Amino acid sequence: MQPANRASNFVHSHTVNLFIRLLIRHRLLILLSFFASALYAEVQPVYPNLSQSTGIAPAYFGPNALPVPDMLDGRTDSTLSVELAVDGFFGFEKDQTADIFARIHIPLWTPRVNLSVWMPVIEWYRMTSERQRTCRLQDTVQLSGHEAGDVYVSTDIQILKARCYTPDIAFRAAFKTASGGSFDKARYFDNPGYWFDLAVGKSLYFGRTKRVSGTVQADTFLELRLSGSLGFLCWQTDNGRQNDALMYGLQLFAKSQYLGLRATWGGYAGWEKHGDRPMTVKVQVSGYAKGFEPYLAYQYGIKDYPFHQIRVGLAYHIGILKPRKNKQ
Repeated sequence: MQPANRASNFVHSHTVNLFIRLLIRHRLLILLSFFASALYAEVQPVYPNLSQSTGIAPAYFGPNALPVPDMLDGRTDSTLSVELAVDGFFGFEKDQTADIFARIHIPLWTPRVNLSVWMPVIEWYRMTSERQRTCRLQDTVQLSGHEAGDVYVSTDIQILKARCYTPDIAFRAAFKTASGGSFDKARYFDNPGYWFDLAVGKSLYFGRTKRVSGTVQADTFLELRLSGSLGFLCWQTDNGRQNDALMYGLQLFAKSQYLGLRATWGGYAGWEKHGDRPMTVKVQVSGYAKGFEPYLAYQYGIKDYPFHQIRVGLAYHIGILKPRKNKQ
């Protein structure tokens, strides 16, 4: 029996030793597997809840966070245009904002392509406690201050120039930077955005010869123009999400030799349906004299843009493109 017991003990000892060697040999693999399992259990992917509103919308931020963009009327500009203005925003909840606004339009070697850059250079604001609660800000947030704004850049392209029975058609691709700050004070989104839109416009010219044409004639007494636009606007919100919106607008423009009147209704409609559907109406009166264009504008927020806006500005137009020579 002793040889049998020795054989049994040998087999048992050999099995234990083999198991220990395998355990030691593969201890690194076991440790890595353990840490990988722990890491996966601790860092789970977070998916946004699309049923909840982010609140990053124009109704809950300052008037310069993402205002309704000025619409095109189907045309581009053949002149270099430099514009400077001051704005006063008077909120429905007694908050106030003032800013300095600057814009430039540059024709890119042809009157059919413009580069436009604009921004509220700096704004000064004063909020009320009521507005603070609407914007869901903490009680410790300072209710007054100043902030630089977002920079906007667009390329405007005239696809089709008006003929006797066809309208002007222009396409615009634009984006906004995240240069504006004070997200914690509900002034700017601090997120980028972009949009594309198409504008169609047609003018009627009334004068001594009563014309219908795509360009203003020397004997024109009055221009009457109707324009419309549609587009797509998108801005980043939070946690990798973005808000997509349909842009729209209608505009009526009347111009004589020295005066112009422009009335615009427009807005955009986001998919969250919670403060992200601003709609405004805007009226602007302009004067024209030797390249200068002083103007006065008023804008009223019909929906999701709780502000009255008054703008006083001056634009100067400079002809920088060489006129084309007529072929003989």
